[in-house]
Amino acid sequence: MDTFFHIVVFLLGAGIVIATLFSAVSTFVLPRSARSQLNRLVFGLMRRLFEFIMSLGKSYEQRDALMAYYAPIALMSLVPVWYVLIALGYSFMYWSLRAGEYFFDLRLSGSSLFTLGFTASEGYLVTLLVFSEAMLGLIMVGLLIAYLPTMYSAFSRREQAVNMLEVRAGDPPNPYDMLTRFHRIHGLDKLAELWKIWEVWFADVEESHTTLPALVFFRSPRAENSWVTSAGAVLDSAAITLSSIDIPQEMSAALCIRAGFISFHRITDYFDIPHPHNPSFPETPISISRGEYDELILKLEAAGLPIKPDREKAWTDFAGWRVNYDRTLLILCSLVMAPPNVPWSTDRAPKFKLPPLFLLKKKHTDAHYH
Repeated sequence: MDTFFHIVVFLLGAGIVIATLFSAVSTFVLPRSARSQLNRLVFGLMRRLFEFIMSLGKSYEQRDALMAYYAPIALMSLVPVWYVLIALGYSFMYWSLRAGEYFFDLRLSGSSLFTLGFTASEGYLVTLLVFSEAMLGLIMVGLLIAYLPTMYSAFSRREQAVNMLEVRAGDPPNPYDMLTRFHRIHGLDKLAELWKIWEVWFADVEESHTTLPALVFFRSPRAENSWVTSAGAVLDSAAITLSSIDIPQEMSAALCIRAGFISFHRITDYFDIPHPHNPSFPETPISISRGEYDELILKLEAAGLPIKPDREKAWTDFAGWRVNYDRTLLILCSLVMAPPNVPWSTDRAPKFKLPPLFLLKKKHTDAHYH
């Protein structure tokens, strides 16, 4: 019976180490989207702490300054959590191999993991485990050092396009400023170049923000900017161009919208937040009213843009494009706490509420947004 108990403890310790390694590999190494429940738990608990601290802030600028630390601190917190779990798992294995009393086994595990060498033990199997634990400790440090430049490279690519958009789409970015400025400065035929740039941007964001999900919560250097609201302004501008502007059809706008809503859908799917996967208008309503659309079209017409004469068809076409990304745009605005009162995005985004276990189980996600 005693031997059986030691075997169970050894397997428990090995399971803890393997699960922790899976979390580290899925975060640092695996070049595809992979869910780690441990990572979600750490980020979820840290989000709760930051939500409480931000509730004390009186202005958006104060809350934004605090939220800027959320993703970096949560990401760095993963490393000590992994080390503690690995040390705990190995201490169980040392105890099951009768290396000594449990406190000695815990000291041996910590000494091995951090390569301190102040505790040693005899025995062939124990020595092999000590070497493997020391190797894992060094690998963790090496992976973190290699991981951060990759993450900040993806962040830099994302933010470069966001910062450049302000020149073309105003602050906050919006379809009216973008389309009128292109009309005055470049000519509407030059929009095709912008759609191609953002099609590539959406593909890059989709890949980087699902393989490196902490990037979703990394905030722009300026409090008034957000990658989500900027992307929403581009998609709305492309949808208005296709549906309502009387110029030759440019398929790059349609491809840009498709790349955008695919990106939004896959990022939202990573967090298991429910949304319509194949929406269609009018079966699935959008958050933009007909009055808001007509108001924008009248302003564009007054600015000299050529507007299609059939307004009813133009509205239906616009809603048909917008419905593809409407829900996921608002979800992401709430999830990342994007700047408030941005037209057609955060000015109508539902309030995000933490579920009992933050984004861990699908059955809890239906109540996230109210």
